[in-house]
Amino acid sequence: MTVNAKTSQSAGNTWRDLPAAQQPEYPDPEALRAVIADLESYPPLVFAGECDQLRARMAAVAKGEAFLLQGGDCAEAFDGVSADQIRNKLKTLLQMGAVLTYAASVPVVKVGRIAGQYSKPRSKPTETRDGVTLPVYRGDSVNGFDFTEASRIPDPERLKRMYHASASTLNLVRAFTTGGYADLRQVHAWNQDFVRTSPSGQRYEQLAREIDNALNFMHACGADPEEFKTVEFYSSHEALLLDYETALTRVDSRTGQLYDVSAHMVWIGERTRQLDHAHIEFASRIRNPIGIKLGPTTTAEEALRYIERLDPEREPGRLTFIVRMGADKIRDKLPELVEKVTASGATVAWVTDPMHGNTFEAASGHKTRRFDDVLDEVKGFFEVHKALGTHPGGIHVELTGDDVTECVGGGDEIFVDDLHQRYETACDPRLNRSQSLDLAFLVAEMYRDQ
Repeated sequence: MTVNAKTSQSAGNTWRDLPAAQQPEYPDPEALRAVIADLESYPPLVFAGECDQLRARMAAVAKGEAFLLQGGDCAEAFDGVSADQIRNKLKTLLQMGAVLTYAASVPVVKVGRIAGQYSKPRSKPTETRDGVTLPVYRGDSVNGFDFTEASRIPDPERLKRMYHASASTLNLVRAFTTGGYADLRQVHAWNQDFVRTSPSGQRYEQLAREIDNALNFMHACGADPEEFKTVEFYSSHEALLLDYETALTRVDSRTGQLYDVSAHMVWIGERTRQLDHAHIEFASRIRNPIGIKLGPTTTAEEALRYIERLDPEREPGRLTFIVRMGADKIRDKLPELVEKVTASGATVAWVTDPMHGNTFEAASGHKTRRFDDVLDEVKGFFEVHKALGTHPGGIHVELTGDDVTECVGGGDEIFVDDLHQRYETACDPRLNRSQSLDLAFLVAEMYRDQ
């Protein structure tokens, strides 16, 4: 894949004349320019052909022939690029994928919130503690988590660290997914282990036994397909920092079209989806599969205008609507969106993000979510699609493979008083491994009932 840097520089920059929300205020514009110039010379993190492949997989999701499992950290951290942390995240997603594939009898498209999710939109630009006001923490790609003046100044050099951390993560993920670690028999053994050792796991014993019987039957028949030994796994993150995303937007030598080669799929967040602003303009120029987060204030008219801007050719797999309404609103707000979009003839993938609409602050000051609320929003999402005869296309969750205590509830119940024990997120609360697997088994049951 050759890159015409000059063309990518001008063609990917059409957003620069438009207002851009949630961008850091760098004190030294010259330093930022130097970093962008460096990034423009770096190799792509993903290949444009892989983005096309994911678009084809997402087309199957949009048409009701596959299910999307998208998950990973709320915000990755530079000190979280260890083999153990990456492996645990991947392991959890592979376990969830195996359960969903078998129980729902559909192909599961596996996409990580990984290798680029280092930036976070924030509701306020500053934070005040004990009378001291500093810029808010916007993710490791922008500034430091420590509440000091030096740490909180946006530093463009961090964009290069984000690139290198993403490259390291992708490198290991590729090795794991193609080198035997993702073998289905091994993943199934992990799930059996979960069923055996987790109090909530007992509920899934029958399903685990069914999968076991199916694998034994295939083995007895002499079937040992290559597909069992490796797994397709794609990367995604929120396209928030437009300087970074543009520097990694390149012209594909095969087609002459623009791709954001920082990830296979990127999405536009709830806080940056203004139709006449920079993020939508940027997304309209690239060929990657695109997601848009839709919160409870989204109107059907807005949804239709996103389709006009981002999917004018009505190409299945191009556009994914990731709805994040909150458990109390999903059943009221979603039906009109799905009805009107379906009536328009567009084939988009509908995915639920049951995390972001269900956050609250515990008395201890920790941001948290109730597992029951997360589950209820997923149930509401499935109910709406069942009533309308449309396809519930997938789930988008914030999770970690570690045994953190950030969300309350779940099979191995975590109480509000437990939150402090292992509250490790730099931003929003994540499901731990046990809660994530609980969710996968429960979603599989819902999908079977569709």
